[in-house]
Amino acid sequence: MATTDVEDFIGQNRQLADLVETFRSISESDKHWKCRREFLFRNISDYEDHHLDHLLALSMVWANHVFLGCRYDPVLLEKVKEMAEGIVVEDAPVFKTRDELIKQQQQKR
Repeated sequence: MATTDVEDFIGQNRQLADLVETFRSISESDKHWKCRREFLFRNISDYEDHHLDHLLALSMVWANHVFLGCRYDPVLLEKVKEMAEGIVVEDAPVFKTRDELIKQQQQKR
């Protein structure tokens, strides 16, 4: 969904949009929320009401991976990446693992 697509979706699904807005964390920046909200909108139809907690957890895994560099089980990461396919994150941070940093330092010597 492009930004205009998300805004159109919100306009056409006001009740759902209001529900999704309640899922925003108080510490979540506008940038993080915009992307995680899109993740939720893209996938909410696949989760029944009593499974929304699962979707919320997956959305946090995805956001934590993208914005904070958190690492998770590869199978879980593959699932959330598939669920987020097509979401454009502008100026996403780039993270390096400890091993990558050590290797880079050793190559400089």
